[in-house]
Amino acid sequence: MAAPYLVGLTITGGGMAVLITAALAVTATCLLTLAYNRLVRRHNLVKEGSSGIDVQLKRRHELVPNLIACVQGYASFERSVLEDVTRLRTAADTATTMAEINLEENRLTSGLKSLFALAEAYPDLKANANFAQLSGQLVEIEDALQYSRRYYNGAVRDLNIAVESFPSNLVANWFRFVPAEYFEVESIGERAVPRVSLEGPS
Repeated sequence: MAAPYLVGLTITGGGMAVLITAALAVTATCLLTLAYNRLVRRHNLVKEGSSGIDVQLKRRHELVPNLIACVQGYASFERSVLEDVTRLRTAADTATTMAEINLEENRLTSGLKSLFALAEAYPDLKANANFAQLSGQLVEIEDALQYSRRYYNGAVRDLNIAVESFPSNLVANWFRFVPAEYFEVESIGERAVPRVSLEGPS
């Protein structure tokens, strides 16, 4: 005979199955909720990092016309370099996807390297206070841009791991989270600036 205090707690086999099923459903719901919230958080961190990059790119784009105007007074006959940088800046302004941004911003970086290589041939330009100030601002922007790049790429890495790893990839597929692209734009100082000779053949 069952003890009196256990009589009210007797559970049939069918009742036990219901409890186990309910417990599994609650556990699965909790895990799915945690995975979803983690994906949302990492997606928002990527958006935050992207916003920081946009701010620095906008600052860089705004500085380019001033640099060109300053150099133009000293190197007016090197119009091709100045026109290329202007064209590249315009193209970078119209980029929307990360693939386009990476492509156009790296082209602009290459153009700016050529601009500074050109400036090396003009001691008076290098000594110009306005040019020195603009160069200093560009260095500051480049430093901030690389900091933003590290932050953004770290957020992208974490999001992509969550999107591609089991079991969070099931939630990602269900709610259409997709991997993000890395920001792969070089800074002007990452590679040696090419030397440009303005002298004719000897």
